[in-house]
Amino acid sequence: MSALPAPLDAATSARFRRQARASTKPEVALRRELHRRGLRFRINHPELPGRPDVAFTRARVAVFVDGCFWHRCPEHGTAPRNNRDWWQAKLDRNVARDRAKDADLAGLGWTVLHVWEHEAPDVAADRVEAEWRRRVPSATR
Repeated sequence: MSALPAPLDAATSARFRRQARASTKPEVALRRELHRRGLRFRINHPELPGRPDVAFTRARVAVFVDGCFWHRCPEHGTAPRNNRDWWQAKLDRNVARDRAKDADLAGLGWTVLHVWEHEAPDVAADRVEAEWRRRVPSATR
């Protein structure tokens, strides 16, 4: 990884330091909706590649809630104007790491779902629940 570029100003630097890495608002909203539906799961399962945001161990379904900026959302992903080359490389590495952990989980027999931070929690939960029910067909509510 190349050296970090010098921040343009203290405010920008502080804003990036404050970025949550876990239990972000979109993650919590999805978890609440899944829990409301009666689904139970592990959070940031430490024994799985990439520590999925939500993991259904019986169904072997791993869910990642991806930020539009950090994971290059095709709808909302943006490229910073400053330090463009450094950010390009950084975001490329994030996406490559995402694909590697997806492959690792698939190799272990897990289904991987990605939810964008901009997706409505109920719509994202519909996708997750459908996959969970497909993987655990005998499940009842």
